[in-house]
Amino acid sequence: MTRLPAVRLASGRLLRPLVAAGLALLTTAAVAAQNAPGGPLSPDWVDLALGVVGGLALFLYGVTLLSGALKEAAGDSARSFLARFTTNRVAAVGTGAVVTAALDSSSVTIVMVIALVHAGLLTFAQSLGVVMGSNIGTTVSSLLFATDLDRYAPLLLALGLGLHVVPKSPRARTAGLVVLGVGLVFFGLSVIGTAVEPLRDYAPFVELMAGVGRNTLLGVAIGALATVVLQSSSATVGIVITLASQGIVSLPAGIAMMLGAEIGTCVDTLLASVGRSREAVRSGLFHLGFNLGTVAVGIVFAAQLAALGQVLGGGDVERQIAVAQVVFNVAGVALVLPFTGHIARALERLVPDQSGRVPVGPSGPPGVPSLG
Repeated sequence: MTRLPAVRLASGRLLRPLVAAGLALLTTAAVAAQNAPGGPLSPDWVDLALGVVGGLALFLYGVTLLSGALKEAAGDSARSFLARFTTNRVAAVGTGAVVTAALDSSSVTIVMVIALVHAGLLTFAQSLGVVMGSNIGTTVSSLLFATDLDRYAPLLLALGLGLHVVPKSPRARTAGLVVLGVGLVFFGLSVIGTAVEPLRDYAPFVELMAGVGRNTLLGVAIGALATVVLQSSSATVGIVITLASQGIVSLPAGIAMMLGAEIGTCVDTLLASVGRSREAVRSGLFHLGFNLGTVAVGIVFAAQLAALGQVLGGGDVERQIAVAQVVFNVAGVALVLPFTGHIARALERLVPDQSGRVPVGPSGPPGVPSLG
């Protein structure tokens, strides 16, 4: 029988973000108490901190539960899919996008790719398209976060729990965990959104967010740091979209933090490539270089990206941020895709085989086509 995974606070995966959020909010509360004691616009900092920490705990546990259940349900199929449908650049991008959308995690997809490359089931050249496609696939969750699906979170929780407890089929129980994870994710975001609502009228915080909107690099740094702590770019963007829906985060600030999340997500990939084959290391370095390069371009054209978000996303800021992320990632792939062959050769020179020999071209196991 499949059991609900325990919340392993000792592992640090959930403890670090909760402690960081709690300390940050308590520090802000202390400063606010000194600067504006009893002020009519000062929020109840204890209620706000409890709401944010509680919502964040539900959200992160939902992400962990959802990711684990999806990997259990589709892990082997996803590995087979990655190994089979990467015959050319476009197919590799599409495969990476589909697998990431199915697993709801670009980090899981890329770590899986590195493992396949290390095992010789995927060539380094094939992995490049999958890595780029994973950035597109992760935008699906952002588009969902920008909807009002959180209204139905209690129904998802009830349905997921029922599917997990009542049926005897292991497949149905796993499906119940998936639905329960989705419900926890959206319910956690709803709790966070309700908790931070008073910040809309708190002038110091509004001015801080306005400063982030004016300083793109500051927003990028905040987004990257938050993603490293939360260990999920989807979590960072989801929280940013939730704050935007409350009128707390502006479109420029949201886009800046979204760009930072694209950098922060590279940490897991680099850690996964440690101790792997040279080809796997090249895949990890490509992910880092691709995200850094596209984010640099995104910073330069942040204003244009915001304008496109406004045109394509409608009147809601949260949808504009989600659409801007889609545009950013699709444009980044389109910009880099024609040059993957040159990039692959450059990385092969940068990270040669252990013998010091630079490979003549992409190689792989018999029957696995190279990326063309």
